[in-house]
Order: sequence, then structure tokens, then C-alpha cells
Amino acid sequence: MKLTRKESTRRRHTRVRQSVTGTSERPRLAVFRSNEHIYAQAIDDTEQRTLVAASTLDPTLKADLGSGANREASEAVGKLIAQRLLEKGIQQVVFDRGGNLYHGRVKALADAAREAGLNF
Repeated sequence: MKLTRKESTRRRHTRVRQSVTGTSERPRLAVFRSNEHIYAQAIDDTEQRTLVAASTLDPTLKADLGSGANREASEAVGKLIAQRLLEKGIQQVVFDRGGNLYHGRVKALADAAREAGLNF
């Protein structure tokens, strides 16, 4: 039986989450990619709370972006999440690609966050 793309993504995400956890010193940078937008949030799994979040729906980005579903939008979200984490004094994160392949928009977000100063 062939799996749908959504089922394959869910299985990969479950497999990745078995080994990736975030702490307050090194939170998990979780990425969710939809057809129209991309979302990123830094999560402390020990206390089960979100430290910072950014997405293409963020008011600071939405006006400047034509579309939320391209690499340029993903790069902008990566820079914004990195900036917000650095303001809180967090430089190291664990990257959680959310079951998506490390390619395209997910890779663009990760590379932009690294260029902005995050280590992972």
C-alpha cells in the first residue's frame, strides 16, 4: 500500500521527534510548512512552552512579502526567528524539520537562521 504525502510526512515527523527534544538552554526550532505559509517556533519541551515564534503571517513580514509560499519568504522567517532568539540570549537550537524533507523552503529557513547567528 502506497502512503500519501501527508502520511509519509507524519511518519517521518514521529521518527524525528523520538530523538529531538528541546530544553530552555537549547530549544527545539520546529518548522511547519503548509501550501501557503511557513511557520517556525522555538519550543522548550521540558516546560512545554513556546519561547518565540515567527511565520509568514507575522505583521512585520506580511506587508513586505508577496507570497508566503516561496524561498524568499522562508528566508525572511528564518532571519526573524533567529533575531528573536538572539534577543532572548539563545544562540543554540535543535532543528526539527517537522517531517519535511530538508530541501527547498525548509532548507532556506534553516540556512537563513544560521546566517543570522543561530548554531545548530
